[in-house]
Amino acid sequence: MSDRPESEQTAAKPSAPTSTYAPVERASVRSLLQTPHFRRLRNRALVAIAVAVVVGFLVSDWRLGVTAGVIAAVAEAVYRQRSHSSVPAWRRTSVAERRTEAQLRKLERSGYRTLHARAIPNSEAQIDHLVVGPTGVYAVDSEKWDKRLPVRVQMGKKLFHGPFDKKARLTEAKWEASQASELITKSFGREVSVVPSLAIYGPPVPWKIMTIRGVDVYQGDRARRWITKRERALTDGEIDRIFDIAAQVLPARYGED
Repeated sequence: MSDRPESEQTAAKPSAPTSTYAPVERASVRSLLQTPHFRRLRNRALVAIAVAVVVGFLVSDWRLGVTAGVIAAVAEAVYRQRSHSSVPAWRRTSVAERRTEAQLRKLERSGYRTLHARAIPNSEAQIDHLVVGPTGVYAVDSEKWDKRLPVRVQMGKKLFHGPFDKKARLTEAKWEASQASELITKSFGREVSVVPSLAIYGPPVPWKIMTIRGVDVYQGDRARRWITKRERALTDGEIDRIFDIAAQVLPARYGED
């Protein structure tokens, strides 16, 4: 549903020309003060002032107080930037995706690029995080499971969460990665392998990394190490090109921001 006001219909007199200019609605000061951006700046300023007053009073030096206030404002801005998620809160299905996203964000300085919540065309399936970087291309699905039920594997082929067989989930994750690989390969011109994985949060996973039915399974907090442990496979140019292709062939599940 659009939040734009409906156009007002005005009847034009036959003898008078109609204007081609729509009236401009001026933003009020009150509406500007209620924007999220202003509230963030206001809160940052309040933090800086509070710290400056307290420190200045304690050390009896207003200059040190001002310095402390500036440092507090910068620290608050850095914290907010690092804790900000590119996936809006109403779109998230679980805290698992946020925790994985926080790990993957740290890889950006090492040349990795990530797409979140990417849909597989003509299906309801979704890759939670598609990572493209120096060591290759990865599909990470974040899973939040009941911590009261143990995670175990039988004969290296069957994954269980308590009494529940996770064969269908493994099959789905592998299929998602294979579809992404096919779509990217077609546009890239040569084969691009997408490695599937499940990052499990909640119950302890009694191994570091195990490949089960073609899918790497590991404790959720190992996602970053799982990606970076391999040798370099892509150049910077290849990373950028594959990332751009992936963004086109795997549409955002909830639309672009």
